[in-house]
Formats: sequence, C-alpha cells, structure tokens
Amino acid sequence: MKDSFFIKIETWHKPDLGTQENVHKLDNSTWENVTVVPIDIADRSPVSTADYKPDEDPAKFKSVKTGRGPLGPTWKKELANKTDCPRMCAYKLVTVKFKWWGLQTKVENFIHEQEKRIFTNFHRQLFCWIDKWVDLTMDDIRRMEAETQRELDEIRKKGSVRGTKAADE
Repeated sequence: MKDSFFIKIETWHKPDLGTQENVHKLDNSTWENVTVVPIDIADRSPVSTADYKPDEDPAKFKSVKTGRGPLGPTWKKELANKTDCPRMCAYKLVTVKFKWWGLQTKVENFIHEQEKRIFTNFHRQLFCWIDKWVDLTMDDIRRMEAETQRELDEIRKKGSVRGTKAADE
C-alpha cells in the first residue's frame, strides 16, 4: 500500500493522573481533530470476556511488595489525595492513515478500537505484574530486552504466527 497506509504510536509517560491536555503539543488544527480516550485500568467494562483474566484484574489484585491494590472505583480520587505515592500516566497518541476509498473510515476506526483494546489489556497486566518488575534495575531491564529480542528473532525464523487477534465484535 506504500504511502496509502500509515500508523504511528507515540507515548509520553508523565508523573500525574492524566490531567494534562495536549501533552504531545499538537498544533491547534490537529488537536481539534483528536479524540481523547481515557482508559481506567480498574474498570472491567471495556474488557471482553475473551480477554479477561482474573489474575490480571486491578480491581482484585493486591501487590505483596508494594501493598498497592486492589483498585476500587474511586482509586484515582484516592491517589490524588496521597502525596507519598508515585503515579504515572501513559499518554498515547495513535495516528492512523488508511487511504482507500470506501474503506478508509471503517479501517481507521477498527485500528483505533484495537489499539484501545491492546492498551487497556496491557496496562491492566502491567499493574498486576508489579511484583515481577518493581525491583528490577536498568541493567536487568536491558538484559531482558536483549533476551526477548533474541527469542523474537528465533520465533520469526521458525515459529508460527501468534499474538493478539482482532476482537470478534
């Protein structure tokens, strides 16, 4: 499709609760066309039955190492009132261009929906896996990245296709 298909995902991690507007500093005309889609990792309602895993539910998970969780419906308000607890928001900007007459809007909307699904599931998992990563050093992370890269290269050479597939909705 050459120049007729484009997807870009940009992320800013900020030490806040998602309160910044236009964190990517888009120009006014671009910003006017942006749809902001907040994701609440404790809210199970957008998670499909096929994607749901009880051990990856922030509303049920309690960290042994940090004491965080489970996250209730007012977790953001509770966190806003704490001054001694770290916080982070991942601001994601998904840009999709699919130039194909008759399919453009449908495909672009489908991609945006799938990205929201992937982000929701991933960040729910990330919170519930905190005991696995909270003590890692940057050296540990770099080593794991290198190992993962080697494994992925090997899988690509001889493995079957795996991963998230589009929802049947």
